Amino acid sequence: MITDYSRLSGLQKIAILFSILGESLAISLIKDLSNTDKRKIRATLREMGNASFSVKKQVIEEFYFSFVSEKFQSADSDEPGKPFEFLNNLSNEQLVALITPEEPRVVAIVLAQVSVERRNLIIDRLKPEEKGRTLIELGNLSDIPLEAVVNIANELKEKSHFLPRTVDFSRGGGKDIAEILSAMEPDEENKFFTAISKENPVLANEIKKYHLKFENIFEYFPDNLIRDIMNSVDLDVIPVALKGMSEEDVNKVLNNLPKKKQAMYEEKEGAVAKREVEKARKLIVDQARKMEKDGVFSLQDLTGSGEMVE
Repeated sequence: MITDYSRLSGLQKIAILFSILGESLAISLIKDLSNTDKRKIRATLREMGNASFSVKKQVIEEFYFSFVSEKFQSADSDEPGKPFEFLNNLSNEQLVALITPEEPRVVAIVLAQVSVERRNLIIDRLKPEEKGRTLIELGNLSDIPLEAVVNIANELKEKSHFLPRTVDFSRGGGKDIAEILSAMEPDEENKFFTAISKENPVLANEIKKYHLKFENIFEYFPDNLIRDIMNSVDLDVIPVALKGMSEEDVNKVLNNLPKKKQAMYEEKEGAVAKREVEKARKLIVDQARKMEKDGVFSLQDLTGSGEMVE
């Protein structure tokens, strides 16, 4: 049984359409099919298993809206008109602003025109009670006359002219705040994070998923990551960064250094200026952050705040 629509090829979709409509009707609706094309479709249909009802419905919906786009054509133009093409010129924020105030049926029609990514973006912004109604409407779009679809497209296009001409922007959140904090001096960073923790503990917990501090390296990171991080900075930086750390943490770093570096390592004797220690620690943390951006590890996975599947 075929249940995953996203994995179907174009040829397989046409074969399913043939099975639903019958070959004669399908050929009359799909233009420019050569005899070779028809043979390929018949062969694909024989090789494929049965498709689920939901997959068949999605194939019909895709064909229906493709058919609508072909029919929406200006008599004075050689180029085929596409009623919802203007959506491609809208930023994600503009699209959401245009669609979310509309009735569920209108939202459903737009969902059928856009990419999966933009479709999910719209659905996420809908109120909980509107999501269900919109999804139900999405399953009944074949009942809408062509003229109604064209009228809806025209109305939305007209409304889009009054949208603010903005670009996509970030809506903030824990990840953005963590990046801002990481650019601060350590004292300032701690002060602001402490203030956020007191004012909004929920937001503070969200920030922790993305906020890496020097102490976290010893708390969460396995030996192999500690070795790679310390190996990627100058050896002179390490003893300065380790000033004030416990003997256990110092040994954890030393034991994970290559033998050659262990032999060259010299403990920093005497007092060291706080700003020098913080500067050295920041160099190591910055290197760890770079490794995370490069995909070497995920901080959320290491701290246990990432999503898990059992």
